Amino acid sequence: MRLLRTLVVAGAVSIGMTGGAGAQTVKVGFITSYTGQNATVGVLMDKALDLYLKEHGKDLPAGVKVEVLRRDDTGPNPEVAKRLATELVTRDHVDVLTGVIWTPNAMAIGQVADQGKTPFLIMNAGTSSITTVSPYVARVSFTLWQSSLPLGQWAAKNNLKRVYVLTSDYGPGNDARDAFTKGFTDGGGTVVEAVKMPISTQDFAPYMQKVKDTKPDAVFVFVPAGIQATGVIKAYSSLGLPQAGIKLIGPGDITPDEELPNMGDFAIGTITMFHYSAAGDRPANKAFVAAWKRAYGADTNPNFNAVQVWDGMQAIFDAIRAQKGKMAGDKTMEVWKGWKFDSPRGPIMIDPDTRDIVQDEYLRRLDKVNGKLANVELEVFAHAVKDPWKVLNNKR
Repeated sequence: MRLLRTLVVAGAVSIGMTGGAGAQTVKVGFITSYTGQNATVGVLMDKALDLYLKEHGKDLPAGVKVEVLRRDDTGPNPEVAKRLATELVTRDHVDVLTGVIWTPNAMAIGQVADQGKTPFLIMNAGTSSITTVSPYVARVSFTLWQSSLPLGQWAAKNNLKRVYVLTSDYGPGNDARDAFTKGFTDGGGTVVEAVKMPISTQDFAPYMQKVKDTKPDAVFVFVPAGIQATGVIKAYSSLGLPQAGIKLIGPGDITPDEELPNMGDFAIGTITMFHYSAAGDRPANKAFVAAWKRAYGADTNPNFNAVQVWDGMQAIFDAIRAQKGKMAGDKTMEVWKGWKFDSPRGPIMIDPDTRDIVQDEYLRRLDKVNGKLANVELEVFAHAVKDPWKVLNNKR
């Protein structure tokens, strides 16, 4: 089903002065998964959008309103995503397309953006090649190469000689596998086996049993966050891999902040490389987490999807301000090229050449903090990381 809820946020001056005819309305098409696989992630993205608009709606220029048109792609369904994006561009005349959890959906929407010359700002989907689909595609989230390559380098330097690789069988999983393998093998490590898992699988026990039988030093895992991450952790623990001395490592998708309460103490010690943790000790992050808790409860935390939406809306609002609400696709893309922001995750930038995110990557360890699990940032492992896949392959 499609979500048809529309939200309008007006600038502070326009609330009192414009009843409609005189207002400049910017339309934002927001596509995510409200139902189907990873609907829990879609809900978190939606909450982050609501929170940003609540906190910053007043920051719009006088007389300018933002109208958010929300659509449900129902999970990894590129045909649905393409149809929704086409309707938003041709019928609703949106000024910006954004959101999107899944790589196949982002690829399809990118084609629509290209045909309509409509800016498309990716807030999640992490396959490196997406931004090459069109010059009207930019990304404010991450790529799997950004986290997995340095994690492979770290593993090779930290006495992990043999690693088993498990990844979901789609674009981000392939990128995670290839990036980790390059970083690890370039440092002298050996990948003993690399196995692809169906993207929708919820049963990780057979895969973890094979890992245990192989007896590597560690298992590197990528799954598309959400409840699948908890499934990975529980299978890893229940089959006794920690007791067998097999470490669990991966990009931050395997320990998303919102799933930590469901994982249990057996997840402690998991090592990840990622661009965000709710436990990050930065002023901007403390303010963001505090706002989230005020809005959604003291026992809740934002996750990486939420901060990506927060940052994406900042980029959209900056483009609106730069154009005083009179949006033009090419101008919006120019605003985003080289755009910088002091994000809760740290300093970020959109690379002016590739239109992809540039950000720090943190080495993290899952641990107990004040009685609760947290992804503790041990160090900034790599500063201002451009997408390594594009650097290595000279892609733009």
